[in-house]
Amino acid sequence: MSTKQYKHLTPEQVDFFMENGFVIIKDGFTKQKAEEWTDNIWVRLGLDPNDKTTWDRERIHMPWHKRENVSTFAPKIWEIMKELLGGEERIDQPSGSWGDSFIVNLGTDAWEKVDAVDPKDLDNWHVDGDFFVHYLDSPEQALLVIPVYSDIKPRGGGTFIAPEGIDMVAKYLAAHPEGVLPTGMSFTPSTSGYADPKDDPGYYSHLQEVKKCNKFFEITGEVGDVVLLHPLMLHSASKNHLRIPRIITNPPVSLREPFNFNRENPDDYSLVELKTLKALGVDRLDYKITTERKRITPKSRAAKDKLKAEEEKRLAELAAKKQNSGMSSTPAPISVA
Repeated sequence: MSTKQYKHLTPEQVDFFMENGFVIIKDGFTKQKAEEWTDNIWVRLGLDPNDKTTWDRERIHMPWHKRENVSTFAPKIWEIMKELLGGEERIDQPSGSWGDSFIVNLGTDAWEKVDAVDPKDLDNWHVDGDFFVHYLDSPEQALLVIPVYSDIKPRGGGTFIAPEGIDMVAKYLAAHPEGVLPTGMSFTPSTSGYADPKDDPGYYSHLQEVKKCNKFFEITGEVGDVVLLHPLMLHSASKNHLRIPRIITNPPVSLREPFNFNRENPDDYSLVELKTLKALGVDRLDYKITTERKRITPKSRAAKDKLKAEEEKRLAELAAKKQNSGMSSTPAPISVA
């Protein structure tokens, strides 16, 4: 294992990441930034924050309208991301930005009456990355990032993670160099010729595999906290029993080149690569894919486009009302990193 020293990650954080596959950074961005970015969230949602009868959806994945470089939005996080991934030169710069694509968990009346749900029984266990064919070394999703925009208490809809899932997913991907397709809460070999993916011997169900896990973490925290996780972290949305709105995002970070698990100098491995090798139980791996890397169109794209159009209409109506009443109608700046 590398003995490299890090400027921003403490030895304790490095050890925790190598053991559990994630690290929580407190005060990763300011509460002022969070307030600025969530200021018009209820207008965008078309819901009344003070009237739960208008909360007609349990969980909403919102589209983005503006973006900002992580280096200015959350400079401390940017430095730590670079250390986890082996340096700024390895990060694909367009992915080094965050947008206001909030994931809002409002809960339901029914879940408010339930004390808790066993993590193994949650119905949303998955690995992120619905826009590409997955390989062990895939560069498209190099980190799972969760910036926290609202205080999250236990039982308040925080993401559940299963660190043991990293080992299971890594071994599965290593055994399938032909690549696998993300099919909801499962993986299917990209070369599968079966009409029903479940008939393929290589079919992999996250919902079934998570039953083998024994260690779970519920992500709680305060506004400004950021959770940085290994890209193969198995995770699930949870039930918001408190019905206090939970607001996060999950911006992917991409690499310019695929992960390399066969570097000559161990000090050149990134921490994410080292964690993957540890999950496989090897010091190095001469891994080669056998099919062409491909991007795919997420099934959620059409719904996101529809939501964005609806949000833009509501924001335009708000701007018109402000203008008619003599208030400032200057829209929030929209910038693309």
